[in-house]
Amino acid sequence: MKASRLAAAGLAATLLGALAAAPSATAAPDPAAATTTCTTDPATPKRQFRALWIASVTNIDWPSKASQTAPDQVAQQKAEYLGWLDLAERLNHNAVVVQVRPTADAFWPSAHEPWSEYLTGVRGKDPGWDPLAFLVEESHKRNLEFHAWFNPYRVSMPAPGGAGADLAQLAPGHPARQHPEWTFAYPPAGVAGSRLYYNPGVPKVREFVQTAMMDAVSRYDIDGVHFDDYFYPYPSGTHQVPDDATFAAYNRGFTNKADWRRDNINLLIQEMNAKIKAVKPWVKFGVSPFGIWRNASADPLGSDTTGSQSYDIISADTRTWVKQEWVDYIVPQLYWYIGQYPAADYARLVPWWAETVRGTRVQLYIGQADYKSGDPAYGSFWMNPRELSDHLTLNRSYPEVQGNVHFSAVQVRANRLGATDIYAAEHYSRPALVPTMSHLPAKPLLFPVVTQATRQADGVRLSWRQPADGVGPFGDATGYAIYRFDGTTLGGACGTADAAHLVDTVRATSGAVQSWVDTTAVPGKRYTYRLTALDRLANESPLSPPRFVG
Repeated sequence: MKASRLAAAGLAATLLGALAAAPSATAAPDPAAATTTCTTDPATPKRQFRALWIASVTNIDWPSKASQTAPDQVAQQKAEYLGWLDLAERLNHNAVVVQVRPTADAFWPSAHEPWSEYLTGVRGKDPGWDPLAFLVEESHKRNLEFHAWFNPYRVSMPAPGGAGADLAQLAPGHPARQHPEWTFAYPPAGVAGSRLYYNPGVPKVREFVQTAMMDAVSRYDIDGVHFDDYFYPYPSGTHQVPDDATFAAYNRGFTNKADWRRDNINLLIQEMNAKIKAVKPWVKFGVSPFGIWRNASADPLGSDTTGSQSYDIISADTRTWVKQEWVDYIVPQLYWYIGQYPAADYARLVPWWAETVRGTRVQLYIGQADYKSGDPAYGSFWMNPRELSDHLTLNRSYPEVQGNVHFSAVQVRANRLGATDIYAAEHYSRPALVPTMSHLPAKPLLFPVVTQATRQADGVRLSWRQPADGVGPFGDATGYAIYRFDGTTLGGACGTADAAHLVDTVRATSGAVQSWVDTTAVPGKRYTYRLTALDRLANESPLSPPRFVG
């Protein structure tokens, strides 16, 4: 107890010294009054998860084509990724969800699985650099969360003549070639669209895929682990998944195969979450499932829909994952329009998902179908340039909806009908912090102290110091939120209750002094700047003392 008092006294002395050394730091930070009721603008929420899906499978988004390993080709791939980060920043996004294990392969030097063909065009070929390290580092430079997107069971994609199910086409030494008993082809080999899957019913498979993915969690500074909707394969015609022998060998006492399959996936989700949290308790785990769990006609707990049911067709009991809190967030793919569409009306599914997460610690983000916007193949509703913006407006009626993820990056950039511009202007006009997750580890941060604010040709440069309150060079601060108020307004709790005055968030950099330039400051105009420190989960410190610029 005595040692902790001494440590606290030392921190206080450090902080008082910083305040004394800081010109114009005239006040202690405003306490965040929990009882204050603030009027906020729903168009500029302070916290909202906003992300692009950046898909690598078949080179959908990044890299746009598999290249060889010449330095200029590697540089081109890197520059292309930086372009996606530019887009995310321009749209005031705060995260990217990047596919780094599309087909039982890896975008990093893995001891468990081969290099992805989508990097070099050759399965198992070393690209000569570490893409995942680059992806994480560059995303963090922009203060974007990096969610590593893994596909758990898919081993290959379709190939002409049904050759996608040919084990011999995999990289030499591929685990599936070494353990063909771990796999099945679906649809059957030789049938159009056939591909290979790891068999979710084999216990060693579940253990292996978790080990392969945990390698990335352990070795890289990722912020989240993300699964998509591919578990058991989607049905193809009348073909059946060939797992009778697996069920006989590993049924764990189940007599109903459908229940057993769902339990296989439940175990994957539950165990993966536990393994992530055991290694890095702050890393989030999320899944983006098909948008319908079950229809009300099949289950009174289901939604007012008549479409395919993930519970039945791909053995994904998503509602249980939420209720058991095996995931930190869920992103249902609500790829339907608002309107009289009985199979799956967006306006009916959002309230169902909101009710499903209500009372749990699981956060709800919505998967948005940017790929359908402006494409006449998907019907007249998607020719309305406001359709996606209307989705985000509808979301405001449900406080459980805390963000959106857009599929996919190339479609967002395409901006067909100007739809991206519309929803960005109406919903993403200001930066936003990611939602906090109170059940993940955090501890209070000390506030930063602005030591200098000077006008220069390109704007107002702020410099600040962060008192050390943890193990890192700036304690536990990994970033900062920067608020700007007109004149000598102090802001306070209500001034920072939404993003109206949030001008940027920045990543902490090495060195005792942090700095940033406000390029949007109007020459000659008086401003007050206040900052908060952010931990890696975007929990905020109290506000810094104000810094005035005249």
